[in-house]
Amino acid sequence: MKKNHIVLAIAVIIGAMLACNLPSNNSSPQNPDAVLTAAALTVQAQLAANNTPTVIPANTATSAPSANTPTSTSVPLPTLPTIPAATATSNCDNALFITDVTYPDNTIVTAGSTFTKTWRLQNTGSCSWTPSYSLVFVSNNIMNGPTVQALSGNVNPGQTVDISVNLQAPSSNGTYRGDWGLRNGSGVIFTHFYVQIKVNSGGGGAFAVTSVNMSVSGSCGSFHITANITTNAAGTVTYHWIRSDGAIDTASHSPLVYSSAGTQSVSTDWFTTNPGAKWMDIYIDAPNHQQFGRANFSCP
Repeated sequence: MKKNHIVLAIAVIIGAMLACNLPSNNSSPQNPDAVLTAAALTVQAQLAANNTPTVIPANTATSAPSANTPTSTSVPLPTLPTIPAATATSNCDNALFITDVTYPDNTIVTAGSTFTKTWRLQNTGSCSWTPSYSLVFVSNNIMNGPTVQALSGNVNPGQTVDISVNLQAPSSNGTYRGDWGLRNGSGVIFTHFYVQIKVNSGGGGAFAVTSVNMSVSGSCGSFHITANITTNAAGTVTYHWIRSDGAIDTASHSPLVYSSAGTQSVSTDWFTTNPGAKWMDIYIDAPNHQQFGRANFSCP
């Protein structure tokens, strides 16, 4: 009701001002716009005095946010847990089986006889094998061998090594297998290999080369390599040499004729002054079709 009285009073004031400014013969005319402006100012003053919000003129620009303008709000990103870098411990101890240096699978062995089984392995891991590493028996027939046998030296990553164990054939005929492995210093077995023989109490059976022991003499310029070839029975052996430089042996070698089980020796020479490590193997073409031995030497 109070606002109605104010509006009525304002209307009276405006009417009075207009009446006072009507043209007469004795006064000069006033500008109607000036009269209206004065009236508007009077209205504004009255409204302000009564805490009535001031009306913003229509020609005054405002900075209201557009409905189509997205507002930018800073949202903190979540903190992700730190993932530790993976450790390549699984690559530390790894091995690759290269060949059976002696007694390939199913070699005939006389019942109760002793023999030396040799495997050739390559260290394909990132850690060196030290004397804290061991050859260990895993399962099947131990053939009177040791349960644990420490390595005799270091084998660095990338190197090959011949690992041997002394065994004894069982006394009864049959096929026998022994599973072995390499164990690291922490007690973890990280590779497996095996020996498998056929026992014949009469010493007969399939003729085969059972082992080759290599030796080398001489020095840089002239090396002399000898291979001691052992068989399990009577028969004929043919062979050729294999060198680390990839040279192909095209020489004609006389066959070795065995009248019974035993060992015979053959030899060759390598004339070289090229620096670095070298090796020579022998390949038994018949009866085994298998690479044996390894004579290691070097020039300074």
